[in-house]
This record gives sequence, C-alpha cells and structure tokens, in this order.
Amino acid sequence: MSNVCDVTGAKPSFGNAVSHSHRRTRRRWNPNIQRRRFRLADGTTIRLNVSTTALKIIDRDGIDAVVARLRAKGTKI
Repeated sequence: MSNVCDVTGAKPSFGNAVSHSHRRTRRRWNPNIQRRRFRLADGTTIRLNVSTTALKIIDRDGIDAVVARLRAKGTKI
C-alpha cells in the first residue's frame, strides 16, 4: 500500500535516530495511512488512502467537498 495520503499529500519524512551514545542512523517516520471507503451523495463509493489528519478534514468539511477539491486539482478518483 502506498504511504501517501490522497487528501493531504502526507508522505514519509526522514531523519536520524539518535542513540544514547549519540550515534546517528537514518530512519523514517511513516504517516498513519488508512484505506477507507466513502459513499458520495450520488450513491457512488470511492476508496481513498487517507491519513488520520485527512479523516478529521473529511469529518469537518464533508466527503463531497473534499472530493470536489481533489477533482478541481486534477486528481483522478
């Protein structure tokens, strides 16, 4: 599964893991991506890879408004 959010564009970030002795090794922080199904107002169902932040945005604005924004940007859904 892709580690990129379809709504916010959140993707893994990279940095260093610092041990107690301050040795640095590379690591990555993955976003909390969930694969969810949503039902639109016209009755169609879509699947999106969304982060937990995007779930809050969908709860706040509604799935139809979020999908309209994605389509306006040119994202294929």
